Amino acid sequence: MNLSAFKAYDIRGRIPDELNEDLVYQVGRAYAGFVKPKRVAVGRDIRPTSEAFARELIRGLTDAGVDVVDIGLCGTEGVYFATFFYGLDGGIMVTASHNPPDYNGLKLVREKSMPIGSSTGLKDIAAMIRDGKLPPPAAKRGSVEHRDTSPDYVAHLLSYVDRKSLRKLKVVVDAGNGGAGLTIDKLEPHLPFEFIKVRHAPDGTFPQGVPNPMLEENRGPTLEALRKSGADLAIAWDGDYDRCFFYDAQGTFIEGYYIVGLLAESFLAKQPGARIVYDPRLTWNTLDIVKRLGGTPVMSQSGHAFIKQKMREVDGAYGGEMSAHHYFREFSYCDSGMIPWLLVLERVCQSGKSLTELVSARMRAFPASGEINRKLPDAQRALAVAEAKYRPGAVLIDHTDGVSIDYAEWRFNLRASNTEPLVRLNVESRGNESLMREKTAELLAFLDSLGAVKANH
Repeated sequence: MNLSAFKAYDIRGRIPDELNEDLVYQVGRAYAGFVKPKRVAVGRDIRPTSEAFARELIRGLTDAGVDVVDIGLCGTEGVYFATFFYGLDGGIMVTASHNPPDYNGLKLVREKSMPIGSSTGLKDIAAMIRDGKLPPPAAKRGSVEHRDTSPDYVAHLLSYVDRKSLRKLKVVVDAGNGGAGLTIDKLEPHLPFEFIKVRHAPDGTFPQGVPNPMLEENRGPTLEALRKSGADLAIAWDGDYDRCFFYDAQGTFIEGYYIVGLLAESFLAKQPGARIVYDPRLTWNTLDIVKRLGGTPVMSQSGHAFIKQKMREVDGAYGGEMSAHHYFREFSYCDSGMIPWLLVLERVCQSGKSLTELVSARMRAFPASGEINRKLPDAQRALAVAEAKYRPGAVLIDHTDGVSIDYAEWRFNLRASNTEPLVRLNVESRGNESLMREKTAELLAFLDSLGAVKANH
């Protein structure tokens, strides 16, 4: 059995050699043996194979005696929501997010939507399958209930904003032919916004490119619709819409870093003194906002499993990563790609300012490089050599995630990817864009000297 689809945070692979119906069935059985749940939510994305995979997953769970709540087509957060909102013992989402159409995968959670990753059960589940130690079929098969969660889910999403404060805005929404359009259509009757819909229909063959707005070549249709419509802003999602991305009226792609600051402001206005969780890659803007507004900033290692754990530890109201993952206490500390844009549009309406006005001063105050990836066979050596080279004169060195080195006027974070032979670099400065660019070029030249080559993502 090929188990290469088992990754650090989820199961994901090419069909059929890395992932197929037989393996998905066995994951259902093994999950039941590991978690020992009574009731589990199962949802699926819009990929051509997802319906068959969900069917086999449900068969594996029910053969093991587990009762399944089948919530059908949804985003990953739909499974998170069903699991915590209905008090289920776990949930599994069939999705490969923004991967090409010939991929699929599974995201697993336990009670309260706590993630199951390689260190919290995925390795155990893989071992049960590898060693043929699946629990025997139950004497009594589990039942299957089909449930439409959308009325409860939509009501929950709308609870984050004061709808009376919202006004008409023209908004481009680009689902990338993923699943986000289905939820936009359900929210639309409750909101005063005019939506200009791009790549709206779910189509798991992704005829206009994979839904990954991080790739510049995928942004054309969003920008064209923005230009033609004269909309106030644009929002785009990845395939399973657990991340959302913003463009202002001029078509500027707003780095996730500045959205974290904006959402931190939003939460601290509603919950004074709240704890806000952030990751070490880019920090100064977030720290400045949170401290100025009387909140408590809490640093966490990057990655959803670490952020969720830290959010629970400190009872964070909100957590944000520059990778466009946003986490919310009332959403069982999970990430959502729907709550962020509702809050951003609420902020635009209440402030009377455009998205440009809300973020441009912050972008000037803390210009950032954005994340730059380089392939490097020995990432750990690169981190050690970088630290030795840049240690002199540093005012702060932090190892929460890779190495972060702060000077008075600029800082950088260099970390190794958890899943690939890559290093990831982020650089920012205090109000000095030319210094940020100069130091970014200097660090890239340094990585080149260690044998780094450009990565294509």
